[in-house]
Amino acid sequence: MKLMITGGAGFIGSNYIHYLLENYTDIEIVNYDKLTYAGNLENLKDFTGDARYRFVKGDICDAQLITDVVKNMHIDQIINFAAESHVDRSISGPETFIWTDVFGSFTLLEACRKYDVKRYVQISTDEVYGSIAKGSFQESDPLIPSSPYSASKASADLVVNSYFVTYGLPVVITRSSNNFGPYQYPEKLIPLFIIKALHDEQLPLYGDGLNVRDWLFVEDNCRGIDLVRRKGKNGEIYNIGADNEQTNIEITQIILQELQKPKSLVTYVKDRPGHDRRYSIDSSKIHKLGWKPTLSKDFQNTLKNTIQWYVHNKWWWKPLVDS
Repeated sequence: MKLMITGGAGFIGSNYIHYLLENYTDIEIVNYDKLTYAGNLENLKDFTGDARYRFVKGDICDAQLITDVVKNMHIDQIINFAAESHVDRSISGPETFIWTDVFGSFTLLEACRKYDVKRYVQISTDEVYGSIAKGSFQESDPLIPSSPYSASKASADLVVNSYFVTYGLPVVITRSSNNFGPYQYPEKLIPLFIIKALHDEQLPLYGDGLNVRDWLFVEDNCRGIDLVRRKGKNGEIYNIGADNEQTNIEITQIILQELQKPKSLVTYVKDRPGHDRRYSIDSSKIHKLGWKPTLSKDFQNTLKNTIQWYVHNKWWWKPLVDS
């Protein structure tokens, strides 16, 4: 079987490729990535020379190149991780998010429709639901995105669903909570604060620091995505969360404690526009497929191991910070 992983040089995509190549012997992978600032082939240097792995540099909005790859490489399945994904960047420059996340997904779906791709997996986010004060969102709940980023992902989800309803395309959607782990670009909260703390720099914490997120270790998400790829029902959406809620200040304190840095490094800054207070998703649907979070449940230890990964892999993030 030949899988096309779009955005495979990014954080979750590259971890998913690691998962596939470490757990399967009967697959081939085409990693299709534009290599924007967040795409890094160093994430996959372990597979240089592996006959099961091939890289193609390209934009998912490039219909001709997508067509060539899907048709000529006989792609069986597409798993679409490719997206602009940083909320702050979407606030200052939303156009790229709308173009990549929505039109890019459309381009991939068209290729699937024309060349009989057997499964299309759309990687989405819990942010499409918006904020929730109490309880947890289910897959059938309405989408009320707050940022241009989450709006672009919600729009893409709707386009994906329309291709199932209208054309019968074999699609599934996963919506995960906040991921953390190795190879996460250092603009996101955990790697950003780890690296700043290592440099004894101020950690800019939005608002009062009490925004709540459900933290999911990336390997757990990869297992969930792969289960949905194999066993998910066409046209269905699957939430993937760890039921592991932490405030941003709690995450910050763990990082400072692990690195033996003072709390005085924390600086409270003006909250960003449209900052959702709390995300929470109900993952009972994917539990019925047979998935449960494992490493995420031992959150303190897994986060500490993640912190130590960044401590011991400066070779990976230093060029990104210095560029």
